[in-house]
Amino acid sequence: MKCPFCEFHDSKVIDSRAAEEGNSIRRRRECLQCAKRFTTYEMVEDLPLRVVKKDGRRMAFDRSKILNGLMKACEKRPISLDVLEDTADKVEKELRNSMEREIPSRLIGEVLMKHLKNLDHVAYVRFASVYREFTDIDNFMQELEALKDNAASKKNTEASLQGDGV
Repeated sequence: MKCPFCEFHDSKVIDSRAAEEGNSIRRRRECLQCAKRFTTYEMVEDLPLRVVKKDGRRMAFDRSKILNGLMKACEKRPISLDVLEDTADKVEKELRNSMEREIPSRLIGEVLMKHLKNLDHVAYVRFASVYREFTDIDNFMQELEALKDNAASKKNTEASLQGDGV
């Protein structure tokens, strides 16, 4: 680290501690040449996420759009805003952990649907009906049947685990 006073290229760390609620590290340093002290901050560099739309346009990722989609899907459902914000955080974290800088909007929709399926089946169906652009009642019924089958198999698995004394 270059000293801001004499521009010497070496210093030693005297003290390190978390700063800004754990989002960065504050370091007190001392220049090895002039012995003056200065403070530096170290933080994780966020990669800017870009969304690639169906038509090829690229735009900046906007978490508020995720939250708005969740709120519309969960309207009049017994789900608190805290749960929706937590879900939006999980979706964003999953997208950022992919380490891709450009994410197709299709993938964002799929990740959202995965989380909604675990959160609330009615909200999931609402979101899926808009996202998947069902063209007729048959497509819609196929999605409902798949959801129903998944719920039934989950229930059977839980019942067999309880029967085994687990």
